[in-house]
Amino acid sequence: MTKVLEKLDTTIQERIKESSKNSHTAKLVKKGPEKCAEKFGEEAIELIVASVKKKKKDVISEAADTLYHMCVLLRSKNISINEVLSELASREGISGVEEKRKRNLK
Repeated sequence: MTKVLEKLDTTIQERIKESSKNSHTAKLVKKGPEKCAEKFGEEAIELIVASVKKKKKDVISEAADTLYHMCVLLRSKNISINEVLSELASREGISGVEEKRKRNLK
């Protein structure tokens, strides 16, 4: 599954270089991280609504949209999906309670 996210990240990088007339991704990124964050937030809300009110198929579709927009947002901040995946890997085997406690100590 990691390969799918890595391929998505690579595709986003490629699309950012395209004309915003031809690429939704390029158009979003050219508007800046604030617009990318706004769009990610909209998609996250749509996922929440789908999770409460819609069918599994709709939830999956909204989740895919949310992941895409999260990756666009990350790239707008020059962050790769691998950096996020590395952070997740570093938390493996640590309980959520312990991980939050460590963050609060910083």
